Amino acid sequence: MPLIAMTREMGSLGKDVAAAVSARLGKPVVHHEIIDHLADKMRLRKSHVIRFLDGKASAWERLTTDKTSMSIYTADETLALAESDSVGVIRGWGSAHLLRPVQHVICVRVCAPLTLRVERMMERLNTTDEEMVVNEIKLSEEAHAAITRRHFGINWQDSENYDLTLNTERVSIEECTDEIMSLVKDPRFQKTADSARVLSNLALEHHVRAALLGNAATATMRINISAADGIVTLAGMLERGLEEIDAVRVASAVAKVKSVKSQLKPLAPSRLKLGI
Repeated sequence: MPLIAMTREMGSLGKDVAAAVSARLGKPVVHHEIIDHLADKMRLRKSHVIRFLDGKASAWERLTTDKTSMSIYTADETLALAESDSVGVIRGWGSAHLLRPVQHVICVRVCAPLTLRVERMMERLNTTDEEMVVNEIKLSEEAHAAITRRHFGINWQDSENYDLTLNTERVSIEECTDEIMSLVKDPRFQKTADSARVLSNLALEHHVRAALLGNAATATMRINISAADGIVTLAGMLERGLEEIDAVRVASAVAKVKSVKSQLKPLAPSRLKLGI
């Protein structure tokens, strides 16, 4: 059965569409569940993570949040869920972009015009402060835009980045659900040995990256990682004080890693540092 990766836009009714799709699939929606694991790995409060992701973090919180670590751990958690086959919908977390290479993942954007979303959020929050609601929506979307641009090199609002884009100004929740379920039944989106292999390789690459980040001996390594059928290749230059043996050791300990190939090389000191 396909997995649904859906965007999260305030006031779009995406939450309602996700719930309806989840009910038809008989599998849960995942959204906030990732935050607990993410906060634990980053040693931050859950509220800190939520404010950062929603674009509401204070200046101090932004300074003390490692954006690279946030991205690596988020991808690690998201791919672990995708591999587990226990969920029907993953909403938000860049899942529609992260999982885009996997054929049995249906990437969906649920959207609506800003004016309509503002009206919906004012009603939901029982407020007449339109300026406040507009500001909340814009902060959230600016944060999301920065993340997707930095890590995926895309504009998240471009329709070509999705298999299906649904505008709830014109299409009801039930109709949105029907459209998504029609793709769930489409042979082109069914899980195959090849699509499972793509997901497995993608997941293993990110699991190894997260493991390296979580180990003191390898946390500062910025190297390339690729995975194919359990064989992991590490490539790149190691700065002074970083050891190839540590990278291989940490990567080898990750579940499902069969072997590690190292193409790591020590970074040669510059002519300037040598005093030449």
